[in-house]
Amino acid sequence: EVQLQASGGGLVQAGGSPRISCAAPGFPYDFDDYAIAWFRQAPGKEREGVSCINKGDRYTYYADSVKGRFTISGDNAKNTVYLQMNSLKPEDTAVYYCNLITGWGTYWGQGTQVTVSS
Repeated sequence: EVQLQASGGGLVQAGGSPRISCAAPGFPYDFDDYAIAWFRQAPGKEREGVSCINKGDRYTYYADSVKGRFTISGDNAKNTVYLQMNSLKPEDTAVYYCNLITGWGTYWGQGTQVTVSS
């Protein structure tokens, strides 16, 4: 069974630049061939898509709310996808989840909390 491990969240001041990671140790295929997405869910709100990458297709996506501030990247050798978050705002506070999309199913990580203080 594929397991995704999200990490790197925490309490950050507004304007900060943390990086969160999503790793899939033991995933038997090349990460580059699949789409990996970051979603987030703030208290009382629905889960929303933040960013997505498929390196093999040279495809990246960013929600308008994070475009220009967040950067998604991947390290195929480590089966890890990163989300570099810059210029954080209090409204970026949420639990961030990674999502691996394959032809046989989708997999979710456990989420990592990012809290931005003003």
